[in-house]
Amino acid sequence: MSTPRVFLIRHGETEWSLDGRHTGLTDIPLTSNGEKRVRATGKALVGPDRLIAPKKIAHIYVSPRKRAQRTFELLNLGLNRPLPWTPHGVPDGTGLQCEAEVEVTDYIREWDYGDYEGITTPEIRKIRAEQGIKGSWDIWKDGCPGGEAPHDVTRRVDQLIEEIREKYHKPAMDKGSDQCGDVLLVAHGHILRAFAMRWAGYALREGPTFLLEAGGVGTLRIEEPALLLGGAFVVELDGQD
Repeated sequence: MSTPRVFLIRHGETEWSLDGRHTGLTDIPLTSNGEKRVRATGKALVGPDRLIAPKKIAHIYVSPRKRAQRTFELLNLGLNRPLPWTPHGVPDGTGLQCEAEVEVTDYIREWDYGDYEGITTPEIRKIRAEQGIKGSWDIWKDGCPGGEAPHDVTRRVDQLIEEIREKYHKPAMDKGSDQCGDVLLVAHGHILRAFAMRWAGYALREGPTFLLEAGGVGTLRIEEPALLLGGAFVVELDGQD
């Protein structure tokens, strides 16, 4: 019997992710290249005999931000009900049929960067030095003034983990291989890395030892807290010969 999994899908490339700017509450779209890479991910990884099998998905959680929602729209999944948001682009087609409900949730909105929204890590460290704050800034320990601290993020991520395990994974394990139990999260870099750390039982202050690039996919299993990472797919980019 295959064990239920959680798929972590980071939204595709944006102008701010290209520049390394922290993008929390700011609602910006994917770049055209970001959309291309997400489409490639959907075609390569979604299918009845591929990593993400639509019929095995029990539930889908998506961030409130349009960059995450547009990413989901491009993943080659077709639903038997309307999306819980107004589509952010022209549909690519019907996609592969999926019976799961799509839920927009604040549980996986990006880390609230507060005063650090829209600026890069080097800029943050310069500001902190000018303020007389010693030591190199580490979001996993220091959080963001005017935004969220690590314990704030831990609280909401832990609530979602408990919900997934009790509502979707446990019933699937109890009923056997015929019961769909995979869960899909479409969200953002920091919050998905925080989710993976808490899934494995680590405190955020320990800091993750992995990255999840824009458009990348990670897989978590229920039996063992292992994370399998996959990068974004390489495609021919706009503006290149």
